[in-house]
Amino acid sequence: MGAAFAAVYKGQDSVAVPFFGDGASNIGAFHESANLAAVMHLPVIFVCENNGYAEFTPQAKHMLLEDVADRAAAYGMPSEIVDGMDVVAVYQTASKLVERARAGEGAALLEAKTYRYYDHQGVKGLRTPYRSQEEIDAWKERDAITALEQRMVAAQLAAEAELQKVWDETRAEIVEAIKFAEESPDPDPADLLDNVYTV
Repeated sequence: MGAAFAAVYKGQDSVAVPFFGDGASNIGAFHESANLAAVMHLPVIFVCENNGYAEFTPQAKHMLLEDVADRAAAYGMPSEIVDGMDVVAVYQTASKLVERARAGEGAALLEAKTYRYYDHQGVKGLRTPYRSQEEIDAWKERDAITALEQRMVAAQLAAEAELQKVWDETRAEIVEAIKFAEESPDPDPADLLDNVYTV
């Protein structure tokens, strides 16, 4: 909200875009921010990346709503729901809301229905108690990157060889970054509080 207010105060056309999950839409900070943004007509797009789980808790067990986007009505702001696995749809919908915010029409909520393949902590092997491998595999069939690549090839915007080159270069960068990290010295404990605000 501070960034959005600063943009208005300075006469800039910036738009603040906070990202959060379905679980975070239950906490007070979300509701306070949504109310403030709506009342002050701030240029904010609240983006809920709804992956259906608040850490390990299915959405149906932590809220009665099916769509987080319904919460926007309580603050008098518009909302949109988009397939979060469709890169083009997300871009088009977000662009429309950003244009609206820049026109001085205030905040909006964008809910992207998506999925995460790994657990909340990014650790493999913890998923068994709360979701099935079949569920994960079904979502992987709709993978956003794979779908975008197929769309680009079909529209002749890229060749499969070009896309494979990007994958190869990216994987090489990752390997190099891991190697650099593993070969770097451990941080000096004396630097622990550098650039940290303490009272």
